[in-house]
Amino acid sequence: MSKFINKLFYISFMLLLISVVSFIAVHLAPNSFFGAGELNPNMTDETLAQLKSVYGLDKPLFIQYLDWIKNIFSLNFGISFITGNDVSSEIFKRIPITIFMNFVSLIIVFLLSIYMGIKSAINYDKKIDYVVRQISLVSFSMPSFYLALILIILLSVNFELFPISGLHSIEEKSGISNYLDMLWHLSLPIFVMVFVGLGSMIMYIRSLTLEILKSDYYYFAVSRGLSSYKLLRFYIIPNLLPPIITLLGLSLPSLIGGSVILESIFGIDGMGQLFYSSALSRDYPMIMGILMITSFLTLLGNILSDLILLKLNPYIAK
Repeated sequence: MSKFINKLFYISFMLLLISVVSFIAVHLAPNSFFGAGELNPNMTDETLAQLKSVYGLDKPLFIQYLDWIKNIFSLNFGISFITGNDVSSEIFKRIPITIFMNFVSLIIVFLLSIYMGIKSAINYDKKIDYVVRQISLVSFSMPSFYLALILIILLSVNFELFPISGLHSIEEKSGISNYLDMLWHLSLPIFVMVFVGLGSMIMYIRSLTLEILKSDYYYFAVSRGLSSYKLLRFYIIPNLLPPIITLLGLSLPSLIGGSVILESIFGIDGMGQLFYSSALSRDYPMIMGILMITSFLTLLGNILSDLILLKLNPYIAK
């Protein structure tokens, strides 16, 4: 119970700290949403003052922050400057597709990296080890936006195997056909997320596996004549899982951050594209709302990874 309270206090404190930093950073950024209006000769000072009063921007920053943080407890992030709609409804309408993309890519990266990393380590300095290392290096050095553009040109424009952008085809579909059509549209962006995130994870698992293969307990297990399957199940994988899960929990921010670029390139109406368009238009309520939701999901992911580690190794709590 005490650990749960500590975790809850940690999340609350971190969210409060993030809210302060985000609020200050957004309001200190050059230009503003009303910058274009100030340059418009038809926009009077009275009209600008009235608009700022409607959105509460005529108050001191400290009062604006207190009002904003008070509304957050009821998931009220304010009204969007651009659409005039509630920020919370806009975010929760787009967040499922972003979470789905990140979750699927994370699972695929987890499974592929374990398989390829262990395979590479077991076959150290052999041909398969060389191939896996080359794939990892290409993956590690490949920018996601560059790979996305190459795939669009090759597979969407030239060969017309995948759609260029969007979530749905022009023809309306229903039932399972609609979901299959959505998966077809998401195939390229998910592939990019998987490929870009695979390289560092493979090399990390390969390095950990090599350390396990050199350990005394592994030599002892081999001397007992255990089969390759038992060595893998009882000695290699159990010792790999804790550091891998920790790394996956820490990699959540980069995955969510990467979806901002990919959703913009592939024209996917997710939270990443919403954040990008809001940043360009200086939509303060939307930017801060997305930052807070993303921060909460990141902290939640780290807490979940800690709980999984505790389940795998209860002695951590002692």
